[in-house]
Amino acid sequence: MTRVWLLDLDNTLHDAMPVVFPRINRAMTDYLARELALGHEEANALRMQYWRRYGATLLGMIRHHGTDPHHFLRETHPFPDIALIVKRDMRLVHALRRLSGRRIVVTNAPLHYASQVVRALGIWAHIESIVSIEAMSFAGRLQPKPSRPMLRRLVARLRVPAARCVLVEDSVANLAGARHVGLRTVLVTGISHRSHHPSRRTRAGPSRRVDVQVQSVAHLPRKALRSATITR
Repeated sequence: MTRVWLLDLDNTLHDAMPVVFPRINRAMTDYLARELALGHEEANALRMQYWRRYGATLLGMIRHHGTDPHHFLRETHPFPDIALIVKRDMRLVHALRRLSGRRIVVTNAPLHYASQVVRALGIWAHIESIVSIEAMSFAGRLQPKPSRPMLRRLVARLRVPAARCVLVEDSVANLAGARHVGLRTVLVTGISHRSHHPSRRTRAGPSRRVDVQVQSVAHLPRKALRSATITR
């Protein structure tokens, strides 16, 4: 049966740390300051508070201020120069080409941004579809990763057993949610985990917190072929 690879975007397929994330954070802080009539420091503190409490600043804004999510996402992800920021890596292109099965990007980012990044990376031809945050809504409520109900609905839409799906992520919290739903899990450590002390990293092994760990998605085809936990 076909394997389905659910690929996170930022800090998994590309490095968002140097430019993309700082710009998104600034745009979100500016949005809170403008919409809620706050000073910059107060707006930044509230942004961080909502992010820690809800896993996404947007969820806090919707819950406490009735923010229109489409307006928020449009205003906080303006990247007309994304092709100059995101660096194409042919190792990633070749890896996805060799990765057997369906390949779907699943991201908490908005669709307009995710589409731009996928095109800039040169991997559009190797991706079946993009599941963005706009598609993670149920009964009028956004449920982005690591929402277990959202992941169950996604698997149901794909019409494959959960055990045939592999979530590839840099976020341990998102992978933990996926494991509870029955998905296989791959932790990508080369970008967002590179500044962490090695003893603080989550690793694949007896603890089973993740099935497989790779430094880069470029290493995934080789690791997948060697790992019975993914290939079976």
